[in-house]
Parts: sequence; structure tokens; C-alpha cells
Amino acid sequence: MTTNKVIILSVVFLGFIAIAEAMSLRSLGVELHCRCIQTESKRIGRHIQKIEMIAPNSHCEETEIIATLKTGQEVCLDPEAPWVKKVIQKILSRRKN
Repeated sequence: MTTNKVIILSVVFLGFIAIAEAMSLRSLGVELHCRCIQTESKRIGRHIQKIEMIAPNSHCEETEIIATLKTGQEVCLDPEAPWVKKVIQKILSRRKN
């Protein structure tokens, strides 16, 4: 086998390994990028059923706040919006008590 063929086969093999690893992480529920592309800053408080906070991690440098509405729709909230900050403070204070 020539050196070029060995290099090509090695690159293809490493590519398959990378794809398999990404697929296994995704099947475990690990996101490989930020989930929030756009955020909502207008008040939607009374429509929220559940809120999920995702801390910055190796795949996304931003804190993400994802609200599930009573309709089942997921909406990314702007963490800098004053009303969102108040909601987060309420949640955190409930956890402490």
C-alpha cells in the first residue's frame, strides 16, 4: 500500500469515529451546539408551563433559558430581559428554601 492510500484510509477511519462519537453523544441527549438561535424578550410569563436553564458548557458559551409553553412549544428566553431575570430569581430562591 502506498503512503497516500494509508493517509486517506486513516482520515476516513478517523472521520467515521468522529461521526460515531457525535451520534452517541446526541443519543444521550447531549447537544453539540447552542439550542437557542433567537431569544424572546417580551413578557410571556402566564403562558409558561416549565423553564429549563442550561449553563454555559463546552458546546455553548451562553446561558440558555428555554421555556416550554402550555401549548408544548419551546421558546428561548432572553436572559438579559428584566422579567426573565425576575423569574429566574424566583426559581433560584425557591430552590434555596
